[in-house]
Amino acid sequence: MAYSAALNTIYNHYLSAYAPKGTTRYDAHKRSELKSIYNTILKLNKESPLYLPETNDESIQFAVSLKENARQLRNTIASLGGLDRTDLLNKKTAYSSNPDLVETSFIGDASEKEVPSFQISVENLATGQINIGSFLPSASLADLPEDSYSFDVLVNDLNYEFQYNIRQGETNRDVQERLARLISGADIGLKADVLIEGQNSALRLTGVSTGLKDGQDFHFVISDDSTSKKAGSVAYFGLNTVAVSPSNAKFTLNGEPREASSNHFTIEKLYEVTLHAASTSPEDTAELSLKTDVESLTENISNLIDGYNSFLASVSNYDVDYHKSRRLLREMNHLSSQYAQSFSELGISRQEDGSLSLDKNTFTQTALSEKGFHGYDTLKDFTDSILKKINDVSLNPMQYVEKTIVAYKNPGHNFPAPYAASAYSGMMFNYYC
Repeated sequence: MAYSAALNTIYNHYLSAYAPKGTTRYDAHKRSELKSIYNTILKLNKESPLYLPETNDESIQFAVSLKENARQLRNTIASLGGLDRTDLLNKKTAYSSNPDLVETSFIGDASEKEVPSFQISVENLATGQINIGSFLPSASLADLPEDSYSFDVLVNDLNYEFQYNIRQGETNRDVQERLARLISGADIGLKADVLIEGQNSALRLTGVSTGLKDGQDFHFVISDDSTSKKAGSVAYFGLNTVAVSPSNAKFTLNGEPREASSNHFTIEKLYEVTLHAASTSPEDTAELSLKTDVESLTENISNLIDGYNSFLASVSNYDVDYHKSRRLLREMNHLSSQYAQSFSELGISRQEDGSLSLDKNTFTQTALSEKGFHGYDTLKDFTDSILKKINDVSLNPMQYVEKTIVAYKNPGHNFPAPYAASAYSGMMFNYYC
């Protein structure tokens, strides 16, 4: 358990420093998928020679970045309909007639033939709670005796106690800034900062979540009525002064009034919706509907090309300092060059650096013509080829890292070596320590 926790810390360090951030629902896997990945790794290790990888900065950064960028491109492809060949690029695309008011995306099943449209108007957005304390002279000494103070914060039915000291010579702003760091760093669903108005300053507390649960009036409550240390700081700094009360988003959907605790929600498991503003008039509404199949396909191809180009760009960033990346660039360029002739007929052009660009007008005209069906198969073949390549890269990024071959395995007498897969995590662990 201790090793696992340490490895997670190490991985998160490199992930935040050298690779794209964020996870999606496509990063979750079934048990059968994980078993398949494990068996594939066993097969790779069984056939792989024994080697010593380089563990310098460039090798480590390149391996981590390569694996994570491959994951990101895989997730991009998955988001365009799925990873099975029959589902590739089949994602339906939703649109909002008023994106400044409401933004939407389609999250339903691509096989659904009839998807209803919705008309939405927004009465008000969901808001979070904001407490703004008393404005005190910033440079004046805190008018509280030197002592150990504490106060309680009730957030989402959980109670937290904060303790701190007021020392000799500390000004109001000194204490306010220390409390802001203390509260924000606790990661309990509150963010704190110091507001400055001329020579005065006040502590502002902002709730991360929005909306209200049934029977709830506030997101958080601050008091020191029954705290363990000295009381008095809540009243002095005005920490319990509510400036903005939390409220739910109110809107009408096809004429029916609705409420939501967040400005981001789903409608009938079909549309993912984000509210951006309140309607300025009864006519200020947005229609949520699906684009035509051709428009959806065009957007899917555009997103695929953007993801592909982004992956190439990330690999190219290491081309100067880490020449091993050139091997992967050559492989990707060879892959796309096989489809260059077919791509040109679809309005997809291949640039000198291997990246792709899409002429949407040409693509739309081709998709509407008799050639469209043949072109669609070509696009699926290309996407399937990319998917296979990035799966290989993600499973074994060490194949693109500089290494010294120590020994080749005896053909026909090989055994699975599951621990060989630790080279990727091990090189990070050794360097981190």
